[in-house]
Amino acid sequence: MVRPSKRRADHPIERQTMTRITPTHRRLRVALWTAAIAAAVVLAGFAMMRPGHIPSHQPVYRGDADIRSEFTLINHDGQTVTQDDYKGRWQLVFFGFTHCPDICPTTLAYMGSVLDQLGSDASQVAPLFVTVDPERDTPEVLKAYVANFHPRLVGLTGSKAQVAAAANAFKVYHEKLSDEAAPDGYAMAHAGHIYLMAPDGRFDAVFLESAQPAEEMAEQISMRIAKEKRNQ
Repeated sequence: MVRPSKRRADHPIERQTMTRITPTHRRLRVALWTAAIAAAVVLAGFAMMRPGHIPSHQPVYRGDADIRSEFTLINHDGQTVTQDDYKGRWQLVFFGFTHCPDICPTTLAYMGSVLDQLGSDASQVAPLFVTVDPERDTPEVLKAYVANFHPRLVGLTGSKAQVAAAANAFKVYHEKLSDEAAPDGYAMAHAGHIYLMAPDGRFDAVFLESAQPAEEMAEQISMRIAKEKRNQ
């Protein structure tokens, strides 16, 4: 299994050259950081409103935000799937695109490490990579791409309307930006959060790759899996 560099990766995976910074790249990064900060503040606010919220030093924010696992998409094998196909398992969901120069390969490699750290608990988790670029990310493209990160990782695409509906359900920011230097003349700005959804599809937590080591995130998930089993 080929894994990209932890801190620098480009598309295709084998390239290790540094991304050329253009005005659009700067706007893209500003948009991404603005969205990430805003989402973290909102989710932290939800956590603070709940009794027994997770302490502020924890990298995980919980809340009752209107985030839900609700979608009709096409997996990387060309099959139509919905949230019901993953019901009964914890969903680890990340939105991105295959031409993403750094955030996506870094986060997907991190998710692969989390799955490895989970050990046998990984069978209780459905890791989903939802593209925000359905124009280019066909099932065939996604299948080849996700194979670079982990054999359990599932790539999901669909029509523009289907992808937009899924992003809206998860409250994921994404935007198409013109960029003459980018492949096909455009890039996609998007939030870099990893959503953890409960087996019944409810929002449980949100993570950022840079906020904690993979083993710590895996421990957080294993604790939830164990608690769920005790409550059954």
